[in-house]
Amino acid sequence: MCYGKCARCIGHSLVGLALLCITANILLYFPNGETRYASENHLSRFVWFFSGIVGGGLLMLLPAFVFIGLEQDDCCGCCGHENCGKRCAMLSSVLAALIGIAGSGYCVIVAALGLAEGPLCLDSFGQWNYTFASTEGQYLLDTSTWSQCTEPKHVVEWNVSLFSILLALGGIEFILCLIQVINGVLGGICGFCCSRQQQYDC
Repeated sequence: MCYGKCARCIGHSLVGLALLCITANILLYFPNGETRYASENHLSRFVWFFSGIVGGGLLMLLPAFVFIGLEQDDCCGCCGHENCGKRCAMLSSVLAALIGIAGSGYCVIVAALGLAEGPLCLDSFGQWNYTFASTEGQYLLDTSTWSQCTEPKHVVEWNVSLFSILLALGGIEFILCLIQVINGVLGGICGFCCSRQQQYDC
């Protein structure tokens, strides 16, 4: 098995996931496509934690590009070093993967908290508050209560959908980075490529 090829596959996947996280987080700032709620600070506080932009997005691009750069098509060599360089590169990818785990973990935690607390919205009494904060997330199972938020329109559906997407994407990123930790350790210990003969041919 070529551990570098596996790392590159994980890297390409993380790039796509990171871009989706950034997009989902940006959309949270514009309920129903309107900008005034962000300028009036009428958004959930967890939106301002930038979990998708920073945690699941920018912090994920660093390990992604590290993983992509690990492997060449012929699965031989790393920065001109055939033995030590290959193994050191794989082991160093573990550090990059740990950064990815931290970023994706942050994204998952913030998204989960955002789902549990619910959106900041205008209630039937004309007050801006976290209408569902006291329900401990039970409002997610009772959609009939979502109409308690009168403004922004459909803000509950908006927040639930996008925070759920961030939760799922962050979870997938976390798993992929964890796989790369294992892959990097095995690649560093067992060798970057398939056999010593392949190394000599390079």
